[in-house]
Amino acid sequence: MDRLSIDGSWLFTPRVHADPRGSFLEAFRAAGLPHPLDVAQVNCSVSQAGVLRGVHFAEIPPGQAKYIMCVSGSVMDVVVDVRVGSPTFGQWEAVTLDDETRGAVLIAEGLGHAFMALSEQATVVYLCSQPYSPGREHGVHPLDSAVGIGWPAGLEPVLSEKDAKAPSLEEARAAGLLPDYRACKEFYATLH
Repeated sequence: MDRLSIDGSWLFTPRVHADPRGSFLEAFRAAGLPHPLDVAQVNCSVSQAGVLRGVHFAEIPPGQAKYIMCVSGSVMDVVVDVRVGSPTFGQWEAVTLDDETRGAVLIAEGLGHAFMALSEQATVVYLCSQPYSPGREHGVHPLDSAVGIGWPAGLEPVLSEKDAKAPSLEEARAAGLLPDYRACKEFYATLH
């Protein structure tokens, strides 16, 4: 796996074996991951072009690590560092996940995650270390100008009501909703 610019995030580019029958790849292998991921839940999201989901994160502990794959279509997948005190706090990195390269992104607990469907329809599957827990799930507005995610031009963002009402990064920080970088690092050290 290749480390992304935000500590706690990686990009996996699989070797795709193709022949006249189609293709085969190993999409996920827990052994050897740079960050432990005991899968507790698998989510599948189907979105139309322009649908923007996120920026979502869960309280630490236990947080929610994710392994994200786009199995049909393509998405712009974004990791946002929402950990207060992190050297890259407020920064983001985007990668394209699609059904051709078959890449995946692994993100540690405490990082924010979002994606926008780029194709007419996109199906995203993500493995989660913890099940969904509404009381511990939070978000930051994906169009927050202070974060400044460079969403693609030419696509009108379509947000859920919840994401449209999410606070800015600064509002979330002031409200005490964001994870603490030091607490995240201490939590990572307890994982096996």
